[in-house]
Amino acid sequence: MTKAKVREKYRGLSRQELIDKAYELGSNYEMKSQSCSQSTVKAIHELLDIDDLVVKVATSACGGSDLQVLGTCGGLAGGTIVLDYFFGRPAEKMSHEEEIKANLEALKAAFDGPTSLANKFWKEYGTIHCANIQRQLFGRFFYVLDPEELRKLDKAEAHSNPEKCGHIVGNAARWVMEILLDKGAVEL
Repeated sequence: MTKAKVREKYRGLSRQELIDKAYELGSNYEMKSQSCSQSTVKAIHELLDIDDLVVKVATSACGGSDLQVLGTCGGLAGGTIVLDYFFGRPAEKMSHEEEIKANLEALKAAFDGPTSLANKFWKEYGTIHCANIQRQLFGRFFYVLDPEELRKLDKAEAHSNPEKCGHIVGNAARWVMEILLDKGAVEL
């Protein structure tokens, strides 16, 4: 398991303060920078000393995966990327030549954190899909690759109202931080 230190700016915060700060940062990054997946990751990156590359690889997992809307919520996808950074199966545990039981066990173990995060989405929203969460927030979903639909999404205050997409991303970042703390991945 990878461990990360809390960045100096945030050292001394209590567990609850870190969780609350993750929510605040996730929400604010989404409202100011968009990309629900990347904003979820950036919130954790802001708090913990993790590689900048993790933020970059989360870029297009937003909008139901590559802005297709019908896939997984970007907050969940970004959170999964963070959890895989900490608990994912290492490259050396894979083989293209033979099946190794320990390697498969490492794969199965990697799902514990992401499954916990997905379960939080199911409990809170009854879904993990972007389109269904949009229906809850706006009464419909928006196909954001269509410029007119994107304008309608902006008019619906998706990225300016903290109760909309910012709230979803805030929750995702909060839940990821809880999981990281519960599993001992954060050095306080």
